[in-house]
Amino acid sequence: MSLDVLPPSDRSPAEPVVDPDSLAAYAQRAYLEYALSVVKGRALPDVCDGQKPVQRRILYAMQRMGLGYSGPNANTPAKPVKSARVVGDVLGRFHPHGDQAAYDALVRMAQDFAQRYPLIDGQGNFGSRDGDGAAAMRYTEARLSRISTLLLDEIDQGTVDWVPNYDGSTEEPRQLPARLPFVLLNGASGIAVGMATEIPSHNLREVADACVALVKNPQLSDDDLFALLPGPDYPGGGQIISPTADIHDAYRSGRGSLKVRARWKIEDLARGQWQLVVTELPPGVSAQKVLEEIEDITNPKVKAGKKALTQEQTQLKASVLAVLDGVRDESSQIAPVRLVLEPRSSRVGQAELIGTLLAHTSLETSVPINLTVVGGDGRPVCKPLRAILQEWIAFRQQTVVRRTQHRLQQVLDRIHILEGRQAVLLNIDEVIAIIRASDEPKPALMERFRLSERQADDILEIRLRQLARLEAIRIEQELQALRDEQRTLQEVLDDPASLRRLLVREIRADAEAFGDARRTLIQPERRAVAEVKVVDEPVTVVVSAKGWVRARTGHGHDAAGFAFKAGDQLYATFECRTVDTLIVLGSNGRTYSVPVANLPSARGDGQPISTLIELEPGTQAVHFLAGAPTSMWLLAGSGGYGLLATVEDLTSRLKAGKAFLTLGEGEQPCVPSPVRGHGRCQWGGADGVVALQRPAPEQPWPEASHVCCVSQQGRILTFALGELRHQPAGGRGLMLLSLENDDRLAGAAAYRQSVVVVGTARGGRARSEVLTQRMLDNAAAARARKGRDGRFGFKPTQVLRAA
Repeated sequence: MSLDVLPPSDRSPAEPVVDPDSLAAYAQRAYLEYALSVVKGRALPDVCDGQKPVQRRILYAMQRMGLGYSGPNANTPAKPVKSARVVGDVLGRFHPHGDQAAYDALVRMAQDFAQRYPLIDGQGNFGSRDGDGAAAMRYTEARLSRISTLLLDEIDQGTVDWVPNYDGSTEEPRQLPARLPFVLLNGASGIAVGMATEIPSHNLREVADACVALVKNPQLSDDDLFALLPGPDYPGGGQIISPTADIHDAYRSGRGSLKVRARWKIEDLARGQWQLVVTELPPGVSAQKVLEEIEDITNPKVKAGKKALTQEQTQLKASVLAVLDGVRDESSQIAPVRLVLEPRSSRVGQAELIGTLLAHTSLETSVPINLTVVGGDGRPVCKPLRAILQEWIAFRQQTVVRRTQHRLQQVLDRIHILEGRQAVLLNIDEVIAIIRASDEPKPALMERFRLSERQADDILEIRLRQLARLEAIRIEQELQALRDEQRTLQEVLDDPASLRRLLVREIRADAEAFGDARRTLIQPERRAVAEVKVVDEPVTVVVSAKGWVRARTGHGHDAAGFAFKAGDQLYATFECRTVDTLIVLGSNGRTYSVPVANLPSARGDGQPISTLIELEPGTQAVHFLAGAPTSMWLLAGSGGYGLLATVEDLTSRLKAGKAFLTLGEGEQPCVPSPVRGHGRCQWGGADGVVALQRPAPEQPWPEASHVCCVSQQGRILTFALGELRHQPAGGRGLMLLSLENDDRLAGAAAYRQSVVVVGTARGGRARSEVLTQRMLDNAAAARARKGRDGRFGFKPTQVLRAA
């Protein structure tokens, strides 16, 4: 593309100015062309034959080399040849790319642990499931497997379009005439520009049954379709533990993720001993990978930037070594997967050992589903399962029609020839006389016997031995058979029902010939959860204003006696249990959770909360709370909205937390307030410590009954707690206090008897005021009202529950 040149201004004429707009347009078009080339020419499979271009070229080149099956029933395999010969022919004729890339594609098509139905029969070292690479192409040999006939047998029967190869010296098929949807049988995996695909493999018989059902009834319901095709069938077996609804959702949308775990058996040994033997692994998991993961757990290394093992590493190591004594890989040619795990003792529970290993290793893993393919229209799209099957059925119907038309043309041509022979055999002496007497016998024969040019040529080329008396009988028999075949072929072309019946018969015949039993078990189970045994004991969580956290054994500590770093002070203390959870509320409304058992001890200043969670850039940890999973808290934002949630609702399994409290632009979360099921809480500040006390040590903490809301301009409103609602999934909540345009909510506290309003007076001095039951009752009204003027004499910044 020629770039536009602007006329020079202050520059010399020898220094042209390139138009940035034209350069941007050129770069955009060039990148789009490259992206389309990668998407359609390398990474994504075709929905019709399930092959990527390099795979299709390898299969076609091997068929041209005579490396397929032959014989009357296609049961005689060819002699294999060196893989280097195949790769050389592929590169020289069809695929001008790197030889290693082509060989890698060939190797993958020969690996029975990578493909459910390998299309190439490899001899030699073609790699292993443990990640070992294949031998060099000069050592290995290859030929087509028997199932590849389903892709290649009809290629010379007028079934597919042909396109020139890269240099125009020959032609290659645009698609292969697949007799079954190989895009689902073997699946595919690839990364393109801006999109990727991850199609799992499926069982041939189940896919065939689904296709037959859709051919018979295109309006088949999803439930009936998924009953015939219940889920993926991986080459290495394993067990899909995801709920059936998750599998169906992934098939309906074309995207999803399934939980797959290994399969094992328990082998009893002498003297009451036993061992766990893993025999099947999830896709993409090898025995070597599991061994490495167990080694990393039982012999952990200090993380970068750390001086010692983290508490999490130490606890994980102890929990695994408490149940596992040893592990060894006994995989062999006879047993492709045999991973033996020995328990610490025979008294270790089998379920405990299995659960620990599933939770901490790849014996249980997530497998993605992304049904992105190049559709029949040539466009790469993520399609649901039904659409993939329907597109393949449409392609197969078109293939059968083209094959039938091609065969019908051959039959008609043969009938035409035989009719000419039949006409002259009755007058053979006259034919011979015309040929002997005429200088141009062809026109004479055409005129005498009303033959076509094609028939006349055939008569002139016929051998003398075909003029025997028995030949007339053979011609008549062949004509009868050909005319019967003609009627059958024409019926297929004229009658859609006949076409569908033929399609169903062929699919069922192929399923009978090549089908096998399902390998992957589909049985929903609960996902294994990593559980570290923690002694349930009382503990006090101490949080500083700058976000340093620690835990001190026992309850009843005076918060005023805790020491902090210079410039830091108490945020709050929470009396809870070691089995409880500390919740961190971010400035963006996300909640993060840290098990109380993972907090550092109170011997020092603690540990910054930022090292225990993963805050988003620009986000700060602003508030904290801790308690049992069922304890309920009031959360509010400065915009005047709030909701009720339990600690369990706020807990996230991820270090990056989860979005929970929805905040408007410029809003900030307020201090969370305990509602019920909590221990004693003490809040700190420049004005001293505020404690939430119970009436007597032997009585439970009182449950709040009302809510007090205070705005930064000093307006106060109280209402019954029942006017709020519990929102387990979070959100914005309900309006607590109606605010003026320039006002903000200072805080909202659930209370039973009194609250403390904390604020700032003139000169920056901290002030607080205790609001008693009588004062709070005077501000009572319905939720979402404006409230009344509290006349505090300072600007409120927080509202804390005192009792």
